[in-house]
Amino acid sequence: MPALPRDKLDRLFERWMAIQDELNHGVSQAAYVKLTKEFAELSPVAAQIEALRKAETERADIEQVIRDPASEKEMVELAYAERSSLAEQIEALEEKLQIALLPKDAADEKSAILEVRAGTGGDEAALFAADLFRMYTRYADLHGWKTEIISASENDLGGYREIVASVTGEGVFARLKFESGVHRVQRVPATEASGRIHTSAATVAVLPEAEDIDIDIKPEDIRIDTMRASGAGGQHVNKTDSAVRMTHLPTGIVVVSAEKSQHQNRRLAMAVLKARIFEIERQRAETERSDARKSQVGSGDRSQRIRTYNFPQGRVTDHRINLTLYNLEEVMTGGALDTLVDALISDHQATLLADLSAA
Repeated sequence: MPALPRDKLDRLFERWMAIQDELNHGVSQAAYVKLTKEFAELSPVAAQIEALRKAETERADIEQVIRDPASEKEMVELAYAERSSLAEQIEALEEKLQIALLPKDAADEKSAILEVRAGTGGDEAALFAADLFRMYTRYADLHGWKTEIISASENDLGGYREIVASVTGEGVFARLKFESGVHRVQRVPATEASGRIHTSAATVAVLPEAEDIDIDIKPEDIRIDTMRASGAGGQHVNKTDSAVRMTHLPTGIVVVSAEKSQHQNRRLAMAVLKARIFEIERQRAETERSDARKSQVGSGDRSQRIRTYNFPQGRVTDHRINLTLYNLEEVMTGGALDTLVDALISDHQATLLADLSAA
């Protein structure tokens, strides 16, 4: 693990103290909003810095007791035991601070556009896509996020050939970005009479939702077509021309939204369009910064199988980190998905730390 940049820690702590002082003396409303946000971001790091300083001071006091020839034997033995405990505490605090100082993905705090599509496997793949979407919807509910369907293409069995939704909340992209990729399922399909296990797949793409300040789209670069919406098997047919197809002429990106009124469809289609353009620019910048190591995290690259859901054995395996859980039902209801997400985040942080150590 690389040495802690003590000068940087001192500057961060001093900045945290300075913001606290400014807020206590009163500032304008505009400055207050900006300062409170920065204060909230720095507070967890400042607390860890304080804890580390306190532990290091205690360690210095203990070392003095151990070195002092006048110290009683019982005091020295107690000091040795305390020193061992403090060493573990300091090591843990240093590791937490190393992680806190890692480069942040600017998109982590954003909401996200979630896209789930059926892959190989026909109707079973569409049913699995629906299962995945329900998993993410329940996961979003558990985190207090809001999910809004933008467009959906269903099959006759209630599966999704494709479904696109916005997931709104704090830190959505930070936790969902690791879901991008190919998800494989092994189970007996509801459509299979002989009881044979089939393998099919669905793809997931998670894009950070762009804000107006992120992407500037010129009106002349957009073509909007309205059309009549229709549902699977003639159900839920919208009799008005409310569906919207939005084309970004410079990139050729096409977005269709057919779930709401025409006004809502325009808003939702624009959100998806901005997210896709933002992701293109984001990936271009990321590639330029790091040609030596291309990361799958948050790339939306669906060419790699990332996870397998085996229903007969009740297990789910994430192939990127070789982690297998035997609580598939809990994962599919969203309750245990954090176990996988937390492990992926830890692995990503370990990789970044290793890169810093090698630099």
